[in-house]
Amino acid sequence: MALSVLDQLTQLDAARQLVLADSALYPQIVQGILPIVGANARLELRRWGAEFLAETFASPVLALQEKERLGIGVLQTLRELLEQPAQDESVAKSVIQAAASIYGLVFRSIIANSHDSSTWDRMAAIKSNIFRRWDTASGGIRICCIKFVQRVVQVQTPGGVADPRRSDQNEVSLALVPRDHPLIPPSRLEPEALGLLDRLLNVFHEETSNAILINATLNCLGTLIRTRPNAANRIMATILSFNPLKQPSSPMTPKMKVQMKSMERTTRTMLLNVLRRNENGPFAGRIRQYVDRLAQARFEMSDEGSRKRALPSEPTDGLDNTKRMRLGAELPGRLEPPPLPPGPVSHAQLFTLTGDTGLTSFDVTQLPIDLVVRITLPMLHRIEQSALDSAVNAVRSRYNGLKNAQAAQRQVAPQTLGDDEEDYEPDFEPTEEQVLNQTNNQPPEDPLPLPPDLALGPFNLAQPPPLTAEETEQIGKGTISRVFGMMSVLDDSSTIKRQRPGLNRLAGSNYDRDAWMTVITRLATRASAGLENEDNSEDEEQKESRGAAAKQSPTLSLSDGIRETLWKFIIEDFRSRISIAISWLNEEWFNDRIQLRDHEQQKKAKKRPPRQNYEKWMLKVLDSILPFLDAKDKVLIRFLSEIPALDEKVVDRVKGLARDPERVTLAANALYYLVIVRPPVRDICADALEDLWRNFEDARAAAGKLLRKIRPGLFDKDKPDKPPTPVLPADIKSPALNENKEGLPSASATGEGVSPTPNAIAAAV
Repeated sequence: MALSVLDQLTQLDAARQLVLADSALYPQIVQGILPIVGANARLELRRWGAEFLAETFASPVLALQEKERLGIGVLQTLRELLEQPAQDESVAKSVIQAAASIYGLVFRSIIANSHDSSTWDRMAAIKSNIFRRWDTASGGIRICCIKFVQRVVQVQTPGGVADPRRSDQNEVSLALVPRDHPLIPPSRLEPEALGLLDRLLNVFHEETSNAILINATLNCLGTLIRTRPNAANRIMATILSFNPLKQPSSPMTPKMKVQMKSMERTTRTMLLNVLRRNENGPFAGRIRQYVDRLAQARFEMSDEGSRKRALPSEPTDGLDNTKRMRLGAELPGRLEPPPLPPGPVSHAQLFTLTGDTGLTSFDVTQLPIDLVVRITLPMLHRIEQSALDSAVNAVRSRYNGLKNAQAAQRQVAPQTLGDDEEDYEPDFEPTEEQVLNQTNNQPPEDPLPLPPDLALGPFNLAQPPPLTAEETEQIGKGTISRVFGMMSVLDDSSTIKRQRPGLNRLAGSNYDRDAWMTVITRLATRASAGLENEDNSEDEEQKESRGAAAKQSPTLSLSDGIRETLWKFIIEDFRSRISIAISWLNEEWFNDRIQLRDHEQQKKAKKRPPRQNYEKWMLKVLDSILPFLDAKDKVLIRFLSEIPALDEKVVDRVKGLARDPERVTLAANALYYLVIVRPPVRDICADALEDLWRNFEDARAAAGKLLRKIRPGLFDKDKPDKPPTPVLPADIKSPALNENKEGLPSASATGEGVSPTPNAIAAAV
């Protein structure tokens, strides 16, 4: 006899209680209920089954391996429940929630089993069905679709790999997928995820805001910001441009006010959680400003709602106000300030506009200043302009009256008494009571002074105290640190495809990261050009005459401080910032040549030659990156080919890489590249290759292979030991190294390795 639906639900509830008590029973219960809650079952059973599956795969007590095995087994059941013609909303929501929990588990299984195409086809069918419902279903189903989309974006974008040797411990992401995977190629899944993310963020740009969908999207985006830093910039830019309190075009209703407050609260909570996790992140300042603007807008909206309705400009019933006046009623008039008391007046009495004895006797100095500020500012914001003008006019009239009375008293001359009146003496003596009355009527001995006449004269701001050398140095270092701190926030312009303007471009005209680096490098090289050598122009006798204090004073060099900070900035990530190093060194080389040319033209005997900064900082950058280069690194060849000058010191450092057997090929290829593309240092680099071939056993094979191309005579035993002139390819011609048109010393004259490269010329524009 078949059981009724009520009896079946009772048994299913008993099975649920079993698995809640013992999670080891989940596999048996799930396999047992699938035939009962399938697509052909009654609606009540389908609702219970879909809810149980969503609860099962969201349970934290069930192991991931067991979830992965069970998830593959229930895919067909979930697909049939979604593809039913007459769909129930409760069933659809539970199935979509279960699919969101299963998607990452199925994705991990497909990574390890690239031949299991049937499982991936079922998952792809479920995913397509959910995407079709995203924009057309009811609100509850769309919220579940948003959660599923968030899970798809999180899985199909690259994430962090904690330990490549333990794939089961890593988060499921596109970083675990091989590039040649036949079912889930990364080249197809990542663009799909980015498109879904843009579609997810499109809810913030719609004309009519749906508060339910926006709140659901905000709750899902917090996870993506935390786990996917690559997508965080796009998400944060969209949220920070969204205004949840935007006034709608239609009239404001109570329902719309509740929705706006809900969106504002969700947005603020999500941003504060992001800020709490990383208080020094690149978006910390913008998040604080955004939250402050939201608070101000919320205060203004609540203030607008609390204000009373203004009086109508015309009578509502056609009657004049005088006709509507009730006889015998006393209308409250405008409060008039009380008159000043007779006698001397204090400042407190001058500005007191109330007659309340309780307020006038209160000592406001007992309140802390922050409490006074918090009370005063809202009061000034809420007070009516007419009341404020009336109070100011009352104080002004009081002050003018006191000032006129004082002027009148000064103009009245004191009356002089005659000689006869001075000789008059009264016949009676005053009594004690009369003496006391006269004493009480006398003014106090120390009356409060009257406010003086206001006379505004010219005001000159005092000059600030002069800064010492140490203070100036600290302020300069702080400015440099703030400029470099801003560089980490700006986007790297090298990732943006742009047209190359060539040599006629203007340096620093785009206000991007490259423009700021141009400003910084020229501040380091050109700002103090000619000023660093002023101390060198003094004779030794002049320095001795200034005493020991002058010798002990710290030397302040803002340019060297910028150079030191720029060097540290490059070394932090030299592979991605090698172009900055090359531009900087080109500026240094160009500045050294200009200073040397000006020194030779001036012909000052007492002035020493200018200090050359290029070689010092070029070697410092090279020494800093050499220990971190690997055998397949191409940064060294690019650096050596684009810096403007080379010498024996650079070649010796490159040759020193051959001491490491793993980097012998890197050193040999770098030297051979310089032989081919930089003719001025051809002989130096060829000699270095020959030295590697003769003295380094590990480099003999690599160096010998390259020496056969440039010095084939070394391998001919019949020829003398003297190495012949190196043979160049036919398409390379030796450039003219004579003096250029501007009178700059040529490379051969100065001992440099090469004339200025195109990058050096372009950086000087």
